[in-house]
Amino acid sequence: MKAGVFNFLALDRVHFGVPAAEALQQEIAQRASERVVIVTSRTLNRTTSVVTDLADTLGARVVGVFDQCVEHTPRDSVIALAAFLREARADLVVSLGGGTVIDSVKIALLCLAQGVDQSDALDQWHLKVNPDGSLHVPIVAAPPCRQIAIPTTLSGAEFSDLGGATDTRTGTKHGFTGRFIGPVAVILDPAMTLHTPERLWLSTGIRAVDHAVEAICARNAQPFLDALGLRALKQLGGSLNRFGSELVDPSRPGSLQGRLDCQIGAWLAATSIRRADYGASHGLGHALGADAGVPHGITSCVLLPTVMRYNEEVCANALAEISAALGHPDQPAADLVEALISRLGLPTRISELGVGRERLAVIAEKAMGNPFVRSNPRPIQSPAQTLEILERAWA
Repeated sequence: MKAGVFNFLALDRVHFGVPAAEALQQEIAQRASERVVIVTSRTLNRTTSVVTDLADTLGARVVGVFDQCVEHTPRDSVIALAAFLREARADLVVSLGGGTVIDSVKIALLCLAQGVDQSDALDQWHLKVNPDGSLHVPIVAAPPCRQIAIPTTLSGAEFSDLGGATDTRTGTKHGFTGRFIGPVAVILDPAMTLHTPERLWLSTGIRAVDHAVEAICARNAQPFLDALGLRALKQLGGSLNRFGSELVDPSRPGSLQGRLDCQIGAWLAATSIRRADYGASHGLGHALGADAGVPHGITSCVLLPTVMRYNEEVCANALAEISAALGHPDQPAADLVEALISRLGLPTRISELGVGRERLAVIAEKAMGNPFVRSNPRPIQSPAQTLEILERAWA
């Protein structure tokens, strides 16, 4: 008899298709927040008016803007953000940006909750793989404030309580989680994504596809996530293809609806984060990204089809459902995903990223400490297996 547990997030609401300023004012009023800090990217803050426009609508309640988030979330940047929030005495954090921004806030809130003010002190708070292959999850206290996320990419970070940060001493990315570090509310406003570079938008769309695929193929797959994942793939397959066939003009009627369609697909797919045991596409992607500086969306582009083929012998039924959701039940799911990536003009091989073949053995070794590698549906128990997958994805 099939059995399992589904854990709901401490997430109150999702606003979709509503202007961000309007939805944010509602959220702030409900919480009677008076000391709001906006956390964003340097690009959004310094080359567009998006951040200042939002801050202006909130007025004196905004007590600071932090724009020093760094890709792959090095620990030092998280410590700097935590110090900024302490100094500002923030009672609400608004994260405006992609996965890096949202994850930075998550881990900074963990630092506030546990009194962490040094990078190496984070060693005791990240997820670890025990010698027997099980997962050690530290229990984190509730932080003094929550975050509201306004995402600008399709990474799905806003729909989880899992954040990743890189230990620059080793070039290894670790996961951190806590019941209340994820957003308390999410605002999906497609107008806020208009400044997102096309390559970033499309590659994080493939990251969303990766969430859906690995949840459906997971060793602990469950009906609720299957339903959401299959619907996500149908939605993302259609909406991303429209972006791939012609660059969507923000001034064209239907442009914002197309972007919102992508956002909703990413929402459905990301519901599985930390609710299904993802596999080697995510796990190897963390290792490749941290070691070689490859963005997460791009790691999904170059790894997901290969991992799907590697897992085919144990995931045949799930992959057949994925093929049907993508509109071609008579074709292999991995081929369909790889064709979609190619149509979007994105890379499909590690060799296209400038990563030397000689580096693969190092990445394969690092990947063995990643929980998602160890929970791959086709068991992975040695660096030789991770290297085999990387070699297939490289050539």
